[in-house]
Amino acid sequence: MLQDVAIPGDDAARAGGQAVPPAGDRLSASRVLAALRAAGDESRLKLLILCRRSELTVSELTRVMGQSQPRVSRHLKQLCDAGLLERAREGSWVFYRLTLDARLAGIAAVLDAAIDPADPEMARVVGRLDEVRRRRTEQAQDYFSRNAAGWHELRRLHVSERDVETALHAVAGPGPLGDMLDLGTGTGRVLQVLGARARLGIGVDLNPEMLMIARSAIDRPDQRHLQVRQADMAALPFEDAGFDLVTAHQVLHFADAPGQVIAEAARVLRPGGRLVVADFLSHDLEELLTLHRHRRPGFDDTEMQAWFRAAGLVPEHGVRLAGRPLTVGVWSAVRPLAGAAPHATEGL
Repeated sequence: MLQDVAIPGDDAARAGGQAVPPAGDRLSASRVLAALRAAGDESRLKLLILCRRSELTVSELTRVMGQSQPRVSRHLKQLCDAGLLERAREGSWVFYRLTLDARLAGIAAVLDAAIDPADPEMARVVGRLDEVRRRRTEQAQDYFSRNAAGWHELRRLHVSERDVETALHAVAGPGPLGDMLDLGTGTGRVLQVLGARARLGIGVDLNPEMLMIARSAIDRPDQRHLQVRQADMAALPFEDAGFDLVTAHQVLHFADAPGQVIAEAARVLRPGGRLVVADFLSHDLEELLTLHRHRRPGFDDTEMQAWFRAAGLVPEHGVRLAGRPLTVGVWSAVRPLAGAAPHATEGL
């Protein structure tokens, strides 16, 4: 059940730092050698380091490297074949980024750290990368400026985002968050808010413009464990039981079938993993449906818990953040451990 709560300061919630990745299984000698061979070329080494520092398209990498697109594409294929890079399509664009495999990513980190940043050729390449990042930031700021009026008007109707973010920290639980998935990531704000406590954070969204904003926001050295990609939150491109935390912040009211989104979130949760949903409680503001294209006029506690249970999750405590006139609810549910008896909690 949801209960009204007072929001304390969030210093404690933000403490804890980034989780240390688990050691995992070691790589075979042949896998290590294959990775080193792929990186054992000057151009491929530069591409690996560039993609470790930022998610980049072929056209961006061509501009940074000063090489032809066919040549860059061949090098990228070799790095992907060796498992060092991953390839992800977003509409007509294809982004390349460092692998999510911490063992292979560790090889890239060692190689990056071994290169003298004052090396003239590397400095030139990094300078061109910085220019690409500046252009992205300008494009993101332009899109945000053109749409900011509507967003600010909506924020005026409910409790402050700072209070919601503090509640997200509290409901997500103390300590490291493990591997995190943010549905409908939008500007990437939830990734930034909770990402410091995660080993890995991935945000998904269908809107290319929002992904542009999010990618620009997380393109920082201390957030290289965060990524965004284009995906439908009702049909996620991930295997079962791959995440410890799934968040859905102010996106469920856009869904045609909220229950299906919750079922998909439950599918990708590991046993013991937690789903956290923040959204509006039921309201009668018709302009949100007509002007802002909301599909649902908020949710009530009963239907949210029913969706959780239908997806095989166990509802937990909820938080109610009263605003004027909109009230935000923050719900959570866990995927039971194997063999554990379901036990829902009521209240705080």
